Amino acid sequence: MSATPVVRLSTRVLIIEDHVLFAESLELALSLEGYDVRTLALPEVGGSMSTLRSTALRSNPRIVLLDLDLGRFGDGMSLIAPLARAGANVVVVTASTDRGRWGACVRQGARKILPKVRPLQEILSVVRRLHQGLPVMAPDELESLLDAWRSERAVTDDMRRRLELLTPREKQVLGYLIEGHNVREIARLGVVSEATVRSQVKSILSKLEVTSQLAAVGLAHHVYWQPAT
Repeated sequence: MSATPVVRLSTRVLIIEDHVLFAESLELALSLEGYDVRTLALPEVGGSMSTLRSTALRSNPRIVLLDLDLGRFGDGMSLIAPLARAGANVVVVTASTDRGRWGACVRQGARKILPKVRPLQEILSVVRRLHQGLPVMAPDELESLLDAWRSERAVTDDMRRRLELLTPREKQVLGYLIEGHNVREIARLGVVSEATVRSQVKSILSKLEVTSQLAAVGLAHHVYWQPAT
């Protein structure tokens, strides 16, 4: 008895994922359902996010399954808006549990956010619904994610406001702290006394409203802050 042939669907699904085994599992499952599946190759050497974006757009997908954390290529969120503008239905499949980040993805045009811990069948169900032209996100879920994004944005804006209170020299010192330098090393680099640096660090902590150098560095990382070069 011959096997039943797979009926090839016209819907093209593009997988953008840096975890090879997870991508292969998605590709196999979707291929068995008859979708025209492609996995975007992430080169180990060379390439850039703009190259990924151009390659993804050229493949003209109707549905994109997108990871947010693309290793050395950075945040996959930057791919959502251009893909959505091109008519693709972007489904974010992520290990991130940050609902503020999920809300940002929705604002960029993502149709659905799915945690990677969810069963594979749930991802397949979302793809099926998109293939059929059906909605995949309830209004209350959408509003909840947008609320989370607004709250996160308010926190982030306040952090940036505090960072702008720093003087140019304090920003330089914070930059040294981010690089892992201690007070003695910063004093040597700035050709000043350790007492001066300690005073500057104390002022930094006060303006940023934190109680430790580690917290100050964490705040800067949270908003992707870097000192001016």
